[in-house]
Amino acid sequence: MKITVIGAGPGGYEAAIYAAKKGAEVILVEKDQLGGTCLNRGCIPTKAFLASYDTLCAVENAATFGINITGEVLVDYPTILERKNKLMDSLIKGINYLCEKAGVTIINGMGSLKDNKTVLVTKEDGSVEEIKTDYIILATGSVPMTPSFFKVDHNRVITSDEVLNFNTVPSSMIIVGGGVIGCEIGQFLHAMGTEMTIVEALPRLMATMDEDVSKQIARQFKKEKIKVICGDGITEINSSNADVTVKLESGKELSAEYVLVAVGRAPFTKGLNLEKIGVKVCEQGKVLVDEYMKTNIDNVFAIGDVVPSVQLAHVASKEGFIAVDNIFGEKKAMTYHAIPGCVFTNPELASCGTLEKDLIASGKEPDVDYRIGTFDFRGLGKAQASGHITGFVKVIADMDDVIIGAEIVGARASDMIQVLTTAVECGLTVKQVSSSIFPHPTMCEAIMEALHDIHKMSVHKA
Repeated sequence: MKITVIGAGPGGYEAAIYAAKKGAEVILVEKDQLGGTCLNRGCIPTKAFLASYDTLCAVENAATFGINITGEVLVDYPTILERKNKLMDSLIKGINYLCEKAGVTIINGMGSLKDNKTVLVTKEDGSVEEIKTDYIILATGSVPMTPSFFKVDHNRVITSDEVLNFNTVPSSMIIVGGGVIGCEIGQFLHAMGTEMTIVEALPRLMATMDEDVSKQIARQFKKEKIKVICGDGITEINSSNADVTVKLESGKELSAEYVLVAVGRAPFTKGLNLEKIGVKVCEQGKVLVDEYMKTNIDNVFAIGDVVPSVQLAHVASKEGFIAVDNIFGEKKAMTYHAIPGCVFTNPELASCGTLEKDLIASGKEPDVDYRIGTFDFRGLGKAQASGHITGFVKVIADMDDVIIGAEIVGARASDMIQVLTTAVECGLTVKQVSSSIFPHPTMCEAIMEALHDIHKMSVHKA
């Protein structure tokens, strides 16, 4: 069996390696570097930057823990950039190595569809290689949305692609969009010395999460003196050689050295020739697939940001595994009820399953249709000892005691959410999870306390 994967992001390269390990002959086509947006322009470079931010915070608060640092604390931005680039290079080499060991053949070039069993690869020199294959997996990912209204010129009005490669710290920046990218990049650059303003047309930051989560990050940004404007849309953007001017619906006028447009990402299907073989797409241009990740065309599957699911690297990876399993005839369906989502701000934000805002929007009522348990980290000995008292755990259960959703705000929230993600995925009850022993002293004890709080039995909550 021969499988050709177009796109080597987390979904694509992991699907390729997985298929090879299951015994398939695998071709992996990639027009750029292995790792896709996640490794080259997203998850990994931003986390490298945020690691520098965390280190700066630790140094600035060292005296609280009895560690006195003499002299001036300076940000060396070129070194931060160099570290980020070295990390990316190392991980790209690692993926190459894994593909080589698994027997995956990598072909560099732009992949397109000739028919449902033929892929054409246009290489940098203009030559075209034709690949005959049994199955095709489309994993071409996404690109930053750049509506013409925002006048993105990649010079003064930029996207997340450009912001990761500044050689020096911008003096000032306006970020359009208070979602994951806006909040993470905004907090990092502000700490590095950029005068930062985040503009969000919706009433609050991180509107995809519950309001109490949004309030927590808004308080932190206020504490750090990051200017945030919510509920005010942009009517005009004008750039010059020196700066950018932004006009808001309220009549306010802002100016900065750069404007970062972070209003979402669009599927990248340019040049795939989907229409040539009749692959169906939705109005947003995303490839339509069934629960088995198969398109309407036999032998053609699609995964990741190019399909109508949540645009997260770990979702793409899971979809890739599901696609490969179904190619091998295992008939496995993709489910989306327990997807963890993480925002790597300080404090971190994490969620999974059904959120309270979704329940309220559907007309559900607390203590009638669902129950909530919460616990603040400040009530934990480990949180007090480590200085990470900001935030809380929130668990949602239905009236049958089944855990259906959760949110965590605080240090290491992205690591801790997996406990509750597993609970939601497996349909575990509050009683089942809370009956397990949580180690002490740890931050994850807040999960135990929040679970107990659903039944008003949290020992450490008054």
